[in-house]
Amino acid sequence: MEDNITAIPESQVPPHNPVSDTNQIDIRYMTLALQEANKALQEGEIPVGCIIVSDGHIVGRGHNLTETLQDVTAHAEMQALTAAAQTLGGKYLNDCTVYVTLEPCVMCAGAIGWAQVKRLVYGAPDPKRGFTHLAPNALHPKCLIQHGILQDECAQLLKNFFQTRR
Repeated sequence: MEDNITAIPESQVPPHNPVSDTNQIDIRYMTLALQEANKALQEGEIPVGCIIVSDGHIVGRGHNLTETLQDVTAHAEMQALTAAAQTLGGKYLNDCTVYVTLEPCVMCAGAIGWAQVKRLVYGAPDPKRGFTHLAPNALHPKCLIQHGILQDECAQLLKNFFQTRR
């Protein structure tokens, strides 16, 4: 079998760009959160998915289970936060990044805040029930927020779901 790997001259290697690298990592994990959202969709739930990452490892994942469990608190973020706390053996997730397909509601943002999450990345905004509109100080003050990662894909999944319900 032939080796098709060609060395790139040092002069042509692009400089390290941490913003670009971070964006690629965010896209990778948001894609996994979308897979969780699709699990929710297959179960007849509102398609929201969440992945929690610590040091490059997934430590928690979840998708909406409010209908399945008949529990209004069974949001994707709550499922993932519980899984991450169990995986890491503690309630504080201060070295973690939460990836969620929809902007968290006030309840979930409060839980993310209490867990002292380092970073929140969400896809689609939620102008009616999202925390940035209703309780912008719900997160821990040191939590970094990134939004709009795969926003169109996340929003389209939700739009399609609600169009079939109407």
